[in-house]
Amino acid sequence: MSANASTSPQKIVRCPGCGGPSIYAPSNAFRPFCCERCKNMDFGAWATESFKLPEQDSQNDADYGVS
Repeated sequence: MSANASTSPQKIVRCPGCGGPSIYAPSNAFRPFCCERCKNMDFGAWATESFKLPEQDSQNDADYGVS
């Protein structure tokens, strides 16, 4: 068995932060992000609740008996 048979090809994914290529492997400490900056920007948006779901209409709550 050769040394190359034990190594798998690196998977390249799209960085959710910038859209650029990102190595999805244990060697990338920021995966799925490409770098620390993209990871921190995403965390900041999460921490400030920029990624929250919209509130339900109060009209829909009345349909379920919620007041």
